[in-house]
Amino acid sequence: MTGALAWPFMRLYLLTLLYFSANAVLNVMIPLQGNALGASNTAIGMIMGAYLFTTMLFRPWAGRLIQKYGPVTILRSILLINGAALILYTISGLEGYFVARMLQGAVTAFFSMALQIAIMDALPEKDRGQGISMYSLCSYIPGILGPLLALGLWQTGSMSGFAFVMIGIAVFTGWVGFTVVIKEEPIEDKEQSSAKKSSMGVSFKQVFLNRDLLRCSIIMLVASMIFGAVTTFIPLYAQEVKHGEAWLYLMLQAAVVVASRFTLRKKIPSDGRWHASYVAWVLLLLTLAAICTGAASSLGAAVFYAGALLMGVAQAMIYPSLTTYLTFVLPAEQRNVLIGWFIASADLGVSMGSVLMGPLADLFSYGVMYGVCAVLGGSLILFAFGAPHRERNPQQPV
Repeated sequence: MTGALAWPFMRLYLLTLLYFSANAVLNVMIPLQGNALGASNTAIGMIMGAYLFTTMLFRPWAGRLIQKYGPVTILRSILLINGAALILYTISGLEGYFVARMLQGAVTAFFSMALQIAIMDALPEKDRGQGISMYSLCSYIPGILGPLLALGLWQTGSMSGFAFVMIGIAVFTGWVGFTVVIKEEPIEDKEQSSAKKSSMGVSFKQVFLNRDLLRCSIIMLVASMIFGAVTTFIPLYAQEVKHGEAWLYLMLQAAVVVASRFTLRKKIPSDGRWHASYVAWVLLLLTLAAICTGAASSLGAAVFYAGALLMGVAQAMIYPSLTTYLTFVLPAEQRNVLIGWFIASADLGVSMGSVLMGPLADLFSYGVMYGVCAVLGGSLILFAFGAPHRERNPQQPV
């Protein structure tokens, strides 16, 4: 196999799959454990949101440090921290979960940037969209069986099985990570690094000054709020849906994400043009998914699972499509850092979906909360058609 499916990239995808396996279990275990301990939706949302909120804070600096010290050095260091965070889950309560989520968030900022930068730098333009899609695909594969595993661990009534799984994931991920090979770029010298210290502030301004980046970031932020509300509260909301099973919803959603990202990976635009109609259709699927999910408490399990299928397709296509587009239109000299800011908008969105939607669920209901998500999703279609129809300058390096 060649291109995005060549063996060196397959090893990176395997590492991605292992790394995100822990979250597939934790996304179900933490809400269930929190609810059992009497925590409110607001408190559960804060714990779950701490993960990607911390990721967002570290993400913009991750690209710079990876460029300075190299992806291999950074990767091996953060995998040790990741192991410590996973072990912390096994020996602590809700307060420890909050700290562990923050540690995981910081690690994820560097992990995902290291692997995505390696993929973008090593692949030719025509394969870049496929590579990013495959990375995203492998980050979702654990979500197919992870929720079912988490429910099985929960129903045993003992946390010893949970501890065994977390420690096993930490050890195996570390072993694979320390043996994987990532393309190293020349490390900049101290003089160059000093000259670029102010570039972080300049790049942050570009989030607002660059129309391409701003529109893509807004779409990703709001869409991610919906994804975050689903990930955090489906384990609790499913109990209000007749014949509704949280593990089945999350498994269907993840399976559709994986299948869509593999079968439709060549359909993701990789030409540097903004395809407004394509983006609008994906956002329409997201809106319908939120409507189905919110209405399921009244209409039943069939509508509930239809929401999972629609949510999976939308989630599969939005992130790789926007990321691929930005790799073409952003200035080459700031591309890695600006991509970091864009990914940070996705992190912030998922975190806000947990933190802001929790109080809505406490004050009203889960149905109302997902209704608000549907309104937010519908509003994004306007941004899709309002985004600039810009083509990359053929002379612009990427």
